[in-house]
Amino acid sequence: MFTICALYKFVHLDHLEEFRVSILKAMDKIGICGTLLIAQEGINGTIAAPGGKDEKIKQMLDFLKQEMGFDSISCKFSQCIETPFKRSKVKLKKEIVTMGVEDIDPIKSAGTYVKPKNWNALISDPNVILIDTRNDYEVELGSFKNAQDPKTTSFREFPDYVAENLNPETHKKVAMFCTGGIRCEKSTAYLKKKGFEEVYHLEGGILKYLEDVDKKESLWEGECFVFDDRVSVDQELKPGNYDLCFGCRLPITKADTKHKHYEKGVSCHRCYDASSKSDKNRFRQRQQQIKLAKIRNEAHIGGAVNKQIELKRIEKKEKKKS
Repeated sequence: MFTICALYKFVHLDHLEEFRVSILKAMDKIGICGTLLIAQEGINGTIAAPGGKDEKIKQMLDFLKQEMGFDSISCKFSQCIETPFKRSKVKLKKEIVTMGVEDIDPIKSAGTYVKPKNWNALISDPNVILIDTRNDYEVELGSFKNAQDPKTTSFREFPDYVAENLNPETHKKVAMFCTGGIRCEKSTAYLKKKGFEEVYHLEGGILKYLEDVDKKESLWEGECFVFDDRVSVDQELKPGNYDLCFGCRLPITKADTKHKHYEKGVSCHRCYDASSKSDKNRFRQRQQQIKLAKIRNEAHIGGAVNKQIELKRIEKKEKKKS
C-alpha cells in the first residue's frame, strides 16, 4: 500500500536552487518518490511513499514546514496498491502552475475559499456560473454537474476564455474548481484583477471534495484525472478505469486500446499522426526497456540510478562551492 499526497503552497521564494537540492536530498533520505515543482511563487506537486499510515509522508511534510518554511501546506491524501511514481524529481519552474500572465499574486488577491461541505449549496445557486478550469482532456473524464467547460488544451488559454466568455458586469457570481485547488487560486486571482467581485473556488479542489463529501451527497459525475500513474481516481479516490498513452500522455479508455492506431507505450488514436517514425521507434525501445525491467523486477529505466547521478552531481557542486 502507498500513501499519496498532492500538495501546494503559494509563497514568495528566493534561492531556488538551494531549495531544490535540499528537498531532493530529503526525498532520498526519507524514501519519498514523486515530482515537486518550485518557483518564485511557491511549491506544487505530488509525492508518495510505501505504508498505509503515511509516516514517511508526515516526515516529508514536517521537513517542508520546519526546514523549508512552508507553513500550512495544502494537502490531499489518498492510497494506492502500487507506487504511482517511478522516481523522485524536483524541478525549477517559472511558475508552479503556468498561466503565462505576470503580476498575478494569489497570496494577496485569490477568491473566496469554499469548504467542500459548503460547495454543493454554492453551485446549486442558479445565479452562480460554475467553471471547470482544467484542460479539455481532464474534463472529458468527469466534472461537476452543470459546470462550463472552457475547452482549453492548456492553462495558458484560460485568460483568452475569460476575455471571450465572461464579463464582470453580467457575471456577478463565479465559482471555479480544479484538481487540487492550485489552478483555482490563480484563476480567481486573475478574475479579481479583471474586476470580478464575487469569485469563489473549491478549497482543496476536486480531490479534497471527494475525500470529504459522502458519495451519496456528491454532485461530482465521472472520474478525476490525476498526474501520476493512476491516471484517474473514482469517487472513493480509488484508481479509476483509464490508462495513459505514453506517446501523448493523455488518458485512454479500454475501448481506445482496440483502435488500429493504438500501440502500448507508443501511440493512440489521438497522437498517431502527430509523432514521426523515429519518435515511434524511440517509444518502442522505451517500452521494451520497461517490459524487461518488470520481468527482472528492477527499477523503472534507471530511475534509482538517475537519482543517484543527480545527488552525486549536487555533492560535487557543493564541494566546488566550499
